[in-house]
Amino acid sequence: MDVQHFTRITAFIEARLTPLFAAETGSENGFAMDDTSRALRALRGAVLEASAVKGLIGRRAEAEPALRRAIDQSVEHHWDVLRGIARQWEDHPDFAREFKRHAWELDGAPAAG
Repeated sequence: MDVQHFTRITAFIEARLTPLFAAETGSENGFAMDDTSRALRALRGAVLEASAVKGLIGRRAEAEPALRRAIDQSVEHHWDVLRGIARQWEDHPDFAREFKRHAWELDGAPAAG
């Protein structure tokens, strides 16, 4: 798995979420105190947090074995979080097959469209 997988899935999710923050949705750009706005903020926060782990991927090669295992576990967990969120839009034309795959299935795999 590489950083590009996280970049693609995060961009896909953000493209689905960003319009939901528009004033036309009635959510006051996601900054109101209604349940919809709170849910949007929480979801966006989860996406940003899960995507941030991509910064660890580059450090994996130089890490000690114990740290490498911890990085692998963190990357797999956060990929699963993003994968679960992205699958809510599985019927969207921009949904990529790689968003359904497990982290270990992406090792060395070319980008899937």
